[in-house]
Amino acid sequence: IIISLIRLDNGIELKLNDAHVHFSFGLRVVESAGSCSWFYSKPQRTAVKSEHCCWFPRDFFFEAAASFLCCFCSPPRIKDEPDDDGFYASPKEDSKPLKRPREDDDVKACFQGEGNTVPGSNRFFLILQDSKAKKAKSKDKKVPEADKRKKPKKEEEQKWKWWEEERYPEGIKWKFLEHKGPVFAPPYEPLPENVKFYYDGKVMKLSTKAEEVATFFAKMLDHEYTTKEIFRKNFFKDWRKEMTPEEKSTITNLSKCDFTHMSQYFKAQTEARKQMSKEEKQKIKDENERLLKEYGYCVMDNHKERIANFKIEPPGLFRGRGNHPKMGMLKRRIMPEDIIINCSKDSKIPPPPPGHKWKEVRHDNKVTWLVSWTENIQGSIKYIMLNPSSRIKGEKDWQKYETARRLKKCVDKIRNQYREDWKSKEMKVRQRAVALYFIDKLALRAGNEKEEGETADTVGCCSLRVEHIKLHPELDGQEYVVEFDFLGKDSIRYYNKVPVEKRVFKNLQLFMENKQPEDDLFDRLNTSILNKHLQDLMEGLTAKVFRTYNASITLQQQLKELTNPDDNIPAKILSYNRANRAVAILCNHQRAPPKTFEKSMMNLQSKIDAKKEQLADARRELKSAKADAKVRRDEKSKKSVESKKKAVQRIEEQLMKLEVQATDREENKQIALSTSKLNYLDPRISVAWCKKWGIPIEKIYNKTQREKFAWAIDMAEEDFEF
Repeated sequence: IIISLIRLDNGIELKLNDAHVHFSFGLRVVESAGSCSWFYSKPQRTAVKSEHCCWFPRDFFFEAAASFLCCFCSPPRIKDEPDDDGFYASPKEDSKPLKRPREDDDVKACFQGEGNTVPGSNRFFLILQDSKAKKAKSKDKKVPEADKRKKPKKEEEQKWKWWEEERYPEGIKWKFLEHKGPVFAPPYEPLPENVKFYYDGKVMKLSTKAEEVATFFAKMLDHEYTTKEIFRKNFFKDWRKEMTPEEKSTITNLSKCDFTHMSQYFKAQTEARKQMSKEEKQKIKDENERLLKEYGYCVMDNHKERIANFKIEPPGLFRGRGNHPKMGMLKRRIMPEDIIINCSKDSKIPPPPPGHKWKEVRHDNKVTWLVSWTENIQGSIKYIMLNPSSRIKGEKDWQKYETARRLKKCVDKIRNQYREDWKSKEMKVRQRAVALYFIDKLALRAGNEKEEGETADTVGCCSLRVEHIKLHPELDGQEYVVEFDFLGKDSIRYYNKVPVEKRVFKNLQLFMENKQPEDDLFDRLNTSILNKHLQDLMEGLTAKVFRTYNASITLQQQLKELTNPDDNIPAKILSYNRANRAVAILCNHQRAPPKTFEKSMMNLQSKIDAKKEQLADARRELKSAKADAKVRRDEKSKKSVESKKKAVQRIEEQLMKLEVQATDREENKQIALSTSKLNYLDPRISVAWCKKWGIPIEKIYNKTQREKFAWAIDMAEEDFEF
């Protein structure tokens, strides 16, 4: 191994591991036994014999040795070069003499020398076999391109495989944490003088605070929200709080306010952003990248981790989902004085913006958040957390799915237990058992307790009211049918007609006796009681674990049923999406059809129609080619037939892909597949399925999702069973 190379007036000195070797100028290089040996003519060290040679691997010689030999071909400038040990790369122009001078010689390359052994001269002579040299030359040319291809692989190899390391003790999330804090929303910029606000038909100049809140409403003027009475009422109430006394006395009716001019200004701004030049867009992109580089990463336990949401949400109007009672309320600007910073004691604490201070700085390594604050609408705590691809998030996911796998081992025992409890003499136990049956079989959420009027009227299993279910002794040819109709999480309607076991049906009739529609169905049960019972059944068991278990086991079963080994890749992916859809329906993961759905389907149908015409033309050409081949019976016509056959097959495959895509889109129009895929389905099931059937993982998970589930992709083999 060369430790260092020093250039001297009369040769080269190499410092090796165990010796110093001095080479006089005049090196002869020959190829032998698959590697290169360097012979030197005049050793200056008597301790080293003249026949001694240093061996170098072929790759090292061609890619490295030739480079530093070049730098010795030019006249030396000893005074300008440092005396310390170092490796000197050659300038590009110095490597030009590495060319073959004559076609009829065995000499591959000559470093402009007049002889191959000239003591004291500053020249080298390089001799190689011609056939080998060609390989070296071609290899030399391909190196840069190969290096480019290898770069991404090197990055993947350097990725932190935290799942192969020993986990921290229970409760400890990190030992060292350092970050730069959050990025605050930019300050408000007042509107230009030519943008007017009108009240009762007259121009009115608003104060800065009132104007800022008015712009929030103006930006949403064309949105459905601004037509809703509750939205308008809440907005006007909060807007008046920001007005001056004079403005309050003047502006008394929202209907008399005219935000049209403001709205037009913001629309023009939006259009102007769309029409930006490449240079302007690049400038914004560069600024975003700068912010990401500075604030988007933290150092956690000597590893650089990506932060998910390092920007504080700007002020605006609260929307909520469904008919949220607080929609339209003002989300206030978050200031440094609202922020709690969490980092390690030995880290550099991020400085607050000039003229401000943090609310608090904590050093709590039992939590995973970096920054927190309390928002003013519902009083909930908001956090800045790590990216889903981080160790902390990945460990949490892995643990979640392992808990669900543990449930698989005891789920039959739990089911037998709650069936027995249906006959209990205690009403509390019966209600708990029926609720657990619904959570298990229908993947219902447990439902959290909340104060009246605080949020939208959403419920879960434990908070169901009598009005949310109807009992049908017989319906559509099925016995003991329960009809559910209520608003679940995010105000998504849950509507389902489910046949249940007779004893469950009888118990529900009992629970509903002498109750009003607004009374609780399970009046002796809440989520705390239910979760305490679940903990007794299995450590770590919650209603969500049932949901995760049922979602994952359903996917695995559906994949086994729907995957046809003979299908091509697009058909197998369609089977996967159908299995995923079965889970999404079970978990009630719905969505509104995309606004562009009809247009995109029309475009897709146009492509299908065009492809069908192309296929018809290709088949006609094939038929004609076959007829021609029968008459001519020559090789050219046979080749033409084969070519036409391949063209038909190729177009048939393209048509099938388009038709599969259309079917998939139509079936998923109102189903949100990504929610269950990212939160309830053990990724190892999908990875194992991909590996078993040779499906590229990119077809199932995009880049962000692959980063999130890197642990599963590395860990799962094709025989994985949930």
